[in-house]
Amino acid sequence: MSTNYSSPVSELLTFGDCRDFRGWPDYPDLVGLGPEHVSELIRMATDEDLNWADPESLEVWAPVHAWRALGQLRATIASEPLLELFQEVEEGNDWAGEELPEVYGMIGRAAIPALERYLADASHELWARVTAAHSLERVAVRDPSARIKCVAVLSRQLERFPQSDPILNGFLINYLIDLGAVGMASLMERAFAADSVDLLIRGDWEDVQVELGLKTSRETPRPYYFAFDPPTSDEPEHDEPGRYAPEASNSDKVARKAKRKQSKASRKKNRKRR
Repeated sequence: MSTNYSSPVSELLTFGDCRDFRGWPDYPDLVGLGPEHVSELIRMATDEDLNWADPESLEVWAPVHAWRALGQLRATIASEPLLELFQEVEEGNDWAGEELPEVYGMIGRAAIPALERYLADASHELWARVTAAHSLERVAVRDPSARIKCVAVLSRQLERFPQSDPILNGFLINYLIDLGAVGMASLMERAFAADSVDLLIRGDWEDVQVELGLKTSRETPRPYYFAFDPPTSDEPEHDEPGRYAPEASNSDKVARKAKRKQSKASRKKNRKRR
């Protein structure tokens, strides 16, 4: 176990279960963290031994506390190193999938180039790239002056819809809707017309038009897509035992359901996570 961290960063090893905290503590104030601790916090956040520690231990939660602190410190230099944690999302780490976008939102517009490169790189796996797209959306939400840039990055990726996974295209549209990108409606329509969008993410093109304010209501019956139906007996509504997840938004819950439906055979087996 990697416990060779100096004070005050080492205190995060004992903070334990994040579900015991109401919201994110003010780590810089509570522990006395500053810019001089950023490098060590990056090492803790990306520490593989800690990330794969005994799920009943206190130490397994230290990376979560560390990446939260990096966000609160607006640690620009963490933008590149934290990208490696996106692969954790692919392997079932819901904490990384739901909190890292918030961390990048705190880091702000300085993280956009790193996120853009990651999103555009087709060698990265699906859910890791979805997390990069979500991170761009959170940057724009927290900093409205970055909205135009983030919309442009998300739109450039959506333009590649013929070569991209329909799930990725669906989430790109999801985040563009959240950012009110009405000007990208024609691009979205082309992606739907090419049958290149997974309908479980935000619905069909008619649903999206309503969301964007281009229509007041649907004009045709909504087609069947499983995101709007209750789970079946073979589809658990909660995360699998041993995987504890933070409170999620409606979009995050849809993402989890999509991940269960589209889970890859390559996911690591028999490894317990928090």
